[in-house]
Amino acid sequence: MDQTFTYQQLLDFSTNIFKAIGCSAAHAAVAATSLLSADLRGVDSHGLARLTGYVRLWETKRVNANPDIRVIHETPSTAVVDGDSGLGLVVAPAAMQVAIDKANQVGSGWVSVQNSNHFGIAGKHAMMALKHDMIGIAMTNASALVAPTFSKDKLLGTNPIAVAIPAGNEPAFVADFATTTAANGKLEILQRKNQPTPDGWVQTKDGLPSNNAHELKEGGALLPLGGDREHGSHKGYMLGSIVDIFSGVLSGANFGPWVPPFPAYLPMPENMPGKGIGHFFGAMRIDAFRKGEDFKSDMDKWIQSFKSAKPVDGFERVIIPGEPEIESEKYHLDNGIRLPAVVIEDLQQLGRRFSVNIF
Repeated sequence: MDQTFTYQQLLDFSTNIFKAIGCSAAHAAVAATSLLSADLRGVDSHGLARLTGYVRLWETKRVNANPDIRVIHETPSTAVVDGDSGLGLVVAPAAMQVAIDKANQVGSGWVSVQNSNHFGIAGKHAMMALKHDMIGIAMTNASALVAPTFSKDKLLGTNPIAVAIPAGNEPAFVADFATTTAANGKLEILQRKNQPTPDGWVQTKDGLPSNNAHELKEGGALLPLGGDREHGSHKGYMLGSIVDIFSGVLSGANFGPWVPPFPAYLPMPENMPGKGIGHFFGAMRIDAFRKGEDFKSDMDKWIQSFKSAKPVDGFERVIIPGEPEIESEKYHLDNGIRLPAVVIEDLQQLGRRFSVNIF
């Protein structure tokens, strides 16, 4: 049966699970906060439902619970960070902080990351820049589940991009999106509900259109943003490729078909050219371009002009990127986070194993 929990209950539970696998108190708190940010913002596919997956990665020794996260190459405005196989939920905030620190010094900071793991939702990390009056950028490559346009082979991940831009009186603009028509986590939700996918999400192993939410298990693939060539899938393919090159090739991480899979039971790719999963982060100080108050005033005008746009019939309003997530976060903090029965059962098993209880 579905059940609702307070944010604090789930935060404490997650923190204690991360401590149980050997994370320091500081790293456990960062990891849990990163993870729960997805549930708060309504991205259920990347929140508590994935906690067991991170534990399984630790069990197979693909995650180092006590990483030595360090800069291995840098210039005044750039750096490469080695995550030492740590949880991406921990490595990503550390690397984003390096970008912010460099932006504080020279106006902008750009950081690529190697030797990391799945980092949760990209928006959480990009948003770290907002309180510093900076624009934040975050992206990551992921295991190859996506067939490029005209391909039967899976060569790219869902490869999300997030951009967070501060405003004045209006909430920040936060775009956070996969470069596929749908993220793999959305498939997992449909699988749990035994529902088909919309058109343009997946294809069969022979490259034919499909609505089977289990298609990946049968050798099929996710499709780039756009779904097919006629609807612009070549643009989604290009976006995903840019993320892969910035995150993987630029950092010395794995890329393309060699990016390690998130499910621990899947074998690692052979002849991997790099180290772990790769990320890329950017931070740009607003006042490196113009006065911060002037920029934020204009951002308010930009947002207000879009909010005042006349919606098409059947829709209440034009939505600003990040607006639904702000509403979701407020709702879940006030009313709690509702978890599906299947996720609760999974967490109960995890809790029994590590003697951690929230129920």
